[in-house]
Amino acid sequence: MKAMHAALLMGTALIAAAPVLAEEIYELDEITLSAGREETEIKRSGATVEVITAEALEKSGETRVADYLETLPGISIRMSGPIGTTASLYLRGAPAQYVPVIVDGIEVGDPAAGQGAFDFGTLTTSDISRIEVLKGSNSALYGSQAVAGAISITTKRATEIGTEQSATAEVGSYNTRKLSYSYATKTEKGEIALTASHLSTDGFSARDENDGNFEADGYRANRLSFYTDYQVTPDLKIGVNGFVEDTHGEFDDFVGDVGATSWVETSPGVWEPMFVAGTPGDDYTIRDTKGARLFAEFATGAVDQKLDFTFYDIDRTSCSNGWCDDFFGTRKKLAWQGATDLGLNGRLVFGADTEEEEAHGESTRTNGVFAELSYAFGDNLDVTASLRHDDHSDFGGFTSGRLAAVYRFSDDLLLRASLGNGFRAPSLYELYGPYGDPLLEREESRSAEIGIEKRFGDKAALRLTAFHLKAENLIGFDSAATVCGQDYGCYNQVDGDSERSGVEISGDYLVAPKLRLGGSYTYTDSSISTGWGAVARHDLSLFADYAINDALSSTLSLQHVADRPNGLADYTVANLALGYEFAEGKEAYLRVENLFDEEYQLTSGYGTSDRALYVGVRASF
Repeated sequence: MKAMHAALLMGTALIAAAPVLAEEIYELDEITLSAGREETEIKRSGATVEVITAEALEKSGETRVADYLETLPGISIRMSGPIGTTASLYLRGAPAQYVPVIVDGIEVGDPAAGQGAFDFGTLTTSDISRIEVLKGSNSALYGSQAVAGAISITTKRATEIGTEQSATAEVGSYNTRKLSYSYATKTEKGEIALTASHLSTDGFSARDENDGNFEADGYRANRLSFYTDYQVTPDLKIGVNGFVEDTHGEFDDFVGDVGATSWVETSPGVWEPMFVAGTPGDDYTIRDTKGARLFAEFATGAVDQKLDFTFYDIDRTSCSNGWCDDFFGTRKKLAWQGATDLGLNGRLVFGADTEEEEAHGESTRTNGVFAELSYAFGDNLDVTASLRHDDHSDFGGFTSGRLAAVYRFSDDLLLRASLGNGFRAPSLYELYGPYGDPLLEREESRSAEIGIEKRFGDKAALRLTAFHLKAENLIGFDSAATVCGQDYGCYNQVDGDSERSGVEISGDYLVAPKLRLGGSYTYTDSSISTGWGAVARHDLSLFADYAINDALSSTLSLQHVADRPNGLADYTVANLALGYEFAEGKEAYLRVENLFDEEYQLTSGYGTSDRALYVGVRASF
């Protein structure tokens, strides 16, 4: 706990020195969709949730969701080159396989991937209206994988009765072209929403060009997302939503374009260093993904009920060095939920679900039951207790829980705290893939956090959260394991525990009517780590929003990351976005990424963008 104590001292010093740190402001009457089984006012939730709106994404100008998420407290990203290459998210130091990602109610983690994680390298902001990042072990809400938290994404929908349309066109560096169009209409009886987007770019070399790599790695993607619902009767609403996407992305394997020295087995049991020539142009991945959700919401007496069926499918082909591998995975889930009031101050939510995952010719099934009790103790204290029991076809039962509370000293001063545990069942690849072990056991975690949030009217806001996460029985790749029969090793249970502790600080300050400053800072102690790669100890993001006049606005953002693991150098990168509203609902914009042309790596050996310029126009009508 020394690291936690040091983090709290550092956080307190920063609060005293500069009450202007945050990327996103919390409105006390804002709603969170992910922190409980039902929509909840953020001021009544004890969980820590980062809320990103469509307006914030638009103002930043970011194309890749990962680039925006990286500026939030507690989140770091490891990218392996340009858009379309692998991008792994770390939440409070825990890797992506411990963070389920849900898009419009559909879980989109790859069932055929090594550890079942969602790859953020291909996700763009084109059809997104809202992102929520729920932090802490939350298997009581989301089942397997929710060791570090969960991310919920909502695509574009109508915001009010009537018809809304929007379009964006952008061109820029690396021969990048981006187009998107959204249509949404809403009546008293129902709504329809549709977004189509296209992105293509020549990219840059995934392996760092400063190491002699010369071939650009391009990317192409087409995506269609849709949503519709209809109020059949006052007590029954039905709907369907989903998406289809096809992508083609080039990447570089570990030898890059020029080749590298590697260990080669020259005779049985004899390994020698040998130069392996690069094979530029034949490393690429093709993905076809689709997801759908059918749902019904209805009331029977005093019980509000919801029935969901979701389906996710990925067909992925990855080619390298003249060899192609095909990966197929599907996920099907049926869920029922009921909710009823318990007097004036309490509400009980309960339900059950069953989920099947298939990949590599194998399948697993998880059945779960859950309950959540929310109770208000007077006007100032809200407590939520969640409990879930899962039964996995391979590992038997696991019970997870979460207790969260928030105390409101006043409308603008809140104290939050939560405790929870989580688990992750081994992926199908870890169990049955070529390096798998069917005897692997589940991973388990426990987390705790406490935080305080203060608003100063519309002038400023500040939030400080201390966190601790401990995980055990982790699964990692063990080069000495032989159970899978491979020469290079197998997946295996890792001895020892991994812990993450630290502090997150965020806030903003309205310096003048046209100037707002803010940012976030995260201190992470990952010195106790077995099987998890460490993250940077210090991560600072700052921004300045300045309205030059009524039509012209600007945003300057800066990120400084220090004390990084694995010998990676510290870096500071800045971005600039300008927007000019030339007519109502119509705006031209310019975005400069890596403004000062910083040379840095997010993953060892892999490059990042040089200074890049993008211009575009967007319109709402």
